[in-house]
Amino acid sequence: MPSRATSPIAETIERISSPDRSGDALDIRVVTSLDGFMALQADWDDLFERAATPQQVFQRHIFLRYWARHYLDAKTQLSILTGRIDGRLVTVWPLMRRRKLGVDVLSFMGAPVAQFGDVLVEADGDRHALLEAGWSAVTSLGADVFEARRVRADAALCGSVIASSARLPGDVEAPFASLPRRVTADGPGIGYSARERSNYRRRLRRLREHGDITFAEPGSGPAAEAAVASAIAIKKNWLIENAILSPTVMDSRFQAFFADLAGDPDAGLHASAITCDGRPIGVDLSFDCKGHTFGHVLATDPGYEREGLGRLLIHRTFAAAAHRGNTIFDLLAPADSYKMQHADGLVAIRDYALAFSWRGRLMRDLAMARLQPMAKAWAKRLPASLVQKLVMRRL
Repeated sequence: MPSRATSPIAETIERISSPDRSGDALDIRVVTSLDGFMALQADWDDLFERAATPQQVFQRHIFLRYWARHYLDAKTQLSILTGRIDGRLVTVWPLMRRRKLGVDVLSFMGAPVAQFGDVLVEADGDRHALLEAGWSAVTSLGADVFEARRVRADAALCGSVIASSARLPGDVEAPFASLPRRVTADGPGIGYSARERSNYRRRLRRLREHGDITFAEPGSGPAAEAAVASAIAIKKNWLIENAILSPTVMDSRFQAFFADLAGDPDAGLHASAITCDGRPIGVDLSFDCKGHTFGHVLATDPGYEREGLGRLLIHRTFAAAAHRGNTIFDLLAPADSYKMQHADGLVAIRDYALAFSWRGRLMRDLAMARLQPMAKAWAKRLPASLVQKLVMRRL
């Protein structure tokens, strides 16, 4: 990974006496260099192991390491807040900062591949005091606005230091499935109707009329990297056929990022594939974390839509996740209709923006709260032919 220069921002922001630690000083620092981030790995992993919840999978150091390799550029400055007590890491705010339209914006590391934004905080003691101390440090960084995207309703950050008045429009929901209800040894479980369980077998018979159907779960290494390449290629073709703009998927860094993760057995990335005569026609890329699986990329060949390939792939992916010992499968936002057919519950996902200056307020109230939602709505109304031309230009 390339080295990056240290920011002129002071490495130590402040020391705060935590009221629940018998006067122990909370030492909060900001890490602004890539080398500094890499040096945090052991302590970060230890904090994650003892304090993180499954949905904080996108705040794992290994996930953000690969993000930094592919997405951290010269326009982006790391601003990672760390809090220690007697040298023990007790909280991490994985933040970055960059200029947007002349405004200094703080946001979570991981965009656009991280699906949830959050902070890590020690589970023991006064979590609220640690969060308040971290937030006080955030306000001292000198940025104009803090843009907190994709914050789950059950996030550590939510309901503590972020006021509801800071919410931006466009709430979405992330469906999740209970795998014990959705999976049995021979197919879909009791979470599905008898008709759906019968349809699963019918769809499988129809799919087998096209050729030799196999199910594969390649581990890390070349086989997994090949599955990633197939998944992204299938996804791109699906986007083109359905005239859907997705700059994230079309960006070459997206495939490179997942290919790197697929080559690392510690990354927690798992591929589930359906092949027809040896050719992948459906691939799912998911992350495991503490008994939960998070389905990031679901790609199916449009030529097998009538055979219900998408549903078959989800059933097989659920079964694979359950076999690995997971109990929850998070289908991620948004709550599309095809996901809701497999869901047992929903979690709200919200965006927030907190301004620290008049420039930040202008960015929040005009660009983030009004212009960006308008642009997204406008993009959905573009003619299909124009969208397909725009998509093709990015290939």
